Amino acid sequence: MTQKTLAEPIVAPPREPSDPPPPVLCVRDLRISDLAGDREIVHGVSFELTPGRTVGIVGESGSGKTLTCRAALGILPPHFEITGGSVEIAGTDITTLTRSEWTELRATTISAVFQDPASYLNPSIRVGAQLAEVLRVKLGLKRREARERAVELLRAVHLRDPELVHNQYPYELSGGMLQRVLIAAAIAARPRVLIADEATTALDVTVQAEILDLLADLRAQDGLALVVVSHDLAVVAQLCDEVLVMRHGEVVEHGPTRTVLHEPRHAYTRLLIAEHESYGLDKFRTKDDV
Repeated sequence: MTQKTLAEPIVAPPREPSDPPPPVLCVRDLRISDLAGDREIVHGVSFELTPGRTVGIVGESGSGKTLTCRAALGILPPHFEITGGSVEIAGTDITTLTRSEWTELRATTISAVFQDPASYLNPSIRVGAQLAEVLRVKLGLKRREARERAVELLRAVHLRDPELVHNQYPYELSGGMLQRVLIAAAIAARPRVLIADEATTALDVTVQAEILDLLADLRAQDGLALVVVSHDLAVVAQLCDEVLVMRHGEVVEHGPTRTVLHEPRHAYTRLLIAEHESYGLDKFRTKDDV
């Protein structure tokens, strides 16, 4: 037996690059038409969203950003239909879904928070009972389990004294508290995708910042994928990994948020940036350069 005099270096095998997770939401060349007016409203929107990432969609009113998200949720208004392209949620083409399959998918895989929480909560039913109903229907929890989980959800969205809020009616809560309750309802069944459509628009600056921090926490803790729809570039700059800029139903610019904000290519994007610099966008554009 030959004795080695020098230790031979141990060379680790090369590590295989890990495959990125598959997208939980994939929108490809989406086209939406108003059948009553016989005209196309959304013209070829495309983006992918993977767990733990956030896509922002910005643009003026009527740009098609909300219609795009409603198509992904399967809740387009009457007379509006997807007339081209595709939307896949967790690998499933939504055009193949039956009504019962859509009911199962919403809240458990994809959910949403909209601008006016009071419109989505019943004013005559206590907040806790409304949350518990979601849990019982979507997760099959018993009454006591649903109540306990409802309180946990109210605590998870950073509401002070969740036990008290659980027993209150919506009209007893402030706008910021109502928005937190709506977020609690939206994440109750642990969806993989959350669409926040102008979810902070009606809130004052301080409360808006708290809601954005909450969404960021949910993304970091649970790997929640977010679509943030806003007309406010400062919101997108704070929260989003990439951004689509929409105008007149089409995407005029799409890329990493930092690139789009620092090196905008389209005149409309430059206009949006110029309009927003006067009230808060600059601090988000420059914070990474300090």
